[in-house]
Parts: sequence; C-alpha cells; structure tokens
Amino acid sequence: MGRILLHSIRFVLFVFVQVLILNNFELAWGVYPMLYPLFIMLLPLEIGTVPLMLIGFAIGISIDAFSNTFGLHASSAVLFAYFRPLIFKLFAPRDGYESEAEGNMFEMGPRWFIYTFGLLLLIHHTWYFAVEHFKFNEILLVLRKIGLSVVLSFVLSWLVQLIFVSKKKSER
Repeated sequence: MGRILLHSIRFVLFVFVQVLILNNFELAWGVYPMLYPLFIMLLPLEIGTVPLMLIGFAIGISIDAFSNTFGLHASSAVLFAYFRPLIFKLFAPRDGYESEAEGNMFEMGPRWFIYTFGLLLLIHHTWYFAVEHFKFNEILLVLRKIGLSVVLSFVLSWLVQLIFVSKKKSER
C-alpha cells in the first residue's frame, strides 16, 4: 500500500510541476522541458506493458487537459510506456532485474539509466515534436527541438533524481 501511495503522490507532483512550472518556461530555439516521462521511468520494473500504458495515458491526458494540447502528451507518454519494457529487456543485466526494483539511476546504475532513459526520451520527444509539427518542410526545426529538448529534459530528470529519489536501496 505504501508504494501505491508514493506513486500516487509522485503522479500528482509530476503533473503539477509540468503544468504549472515547466509549461510556462519560454526558452529559446523551441526548447520544451518535459519532466513527466521520468514518472513512467521510475515505476517498478515488474509492471506489465498494458498497465504501464494505461498509467502513461493517465499522466499524459492529465497534462493535456491543463495544457490544451489535445492528446499530444497522452500519445507520447503511451509510446514511452510501450517501449519501456522493450528497452529494459535490451539493456537487462546478466542476472535480470530484481522484482522490487525501480528504473532510477541509483538502483540500476548511472550507465544503465543514461542508455535506457536517454533512448526512451528520444523516442518520446521525436513522437511529440513530429506530431506537433507534422510538416516535412520543418524537419530542421523539429530536429533542433528534439535534440535540445531531450538534453534539457534529461539533465532536469537527472537533477530531480539527485535531489528527490532515495539512495538507500543502492547502498545495500
């Protein structure tokens, strides 16, 4: 019951931070920081694909409701959630994952986190900006937004983990 409460609180916090703070940043060159994919990443590894996609849809549609983006965040979050088990399987440790593990950098290691979250964030942002613009003549703008936003979102997610995610599980 404690884990469900923790993830519920995280859900609300991630939505509020994204909607009230990050969506209001006017950054140059079309940079758009997105922190909410980290919520999906931090969920326990044993969650199945369908429940994960439903949770991704819930956080995405919650952000869409406040941002007036008509399902853009929902579709991107569902895609992130769909690819998460596939990417995790691709980068699985030799002995497999522990049943209680979460996808954070302290439990899984910074190298694993950089590869998995970086790839998932790239997939998420590529979908988001490709659907947002949906024009081939703006490919350079889309690529610039993807590249800069992935870097900023990744750094922001890294900092959030350094500050807020518990390190005690990695000290076993």
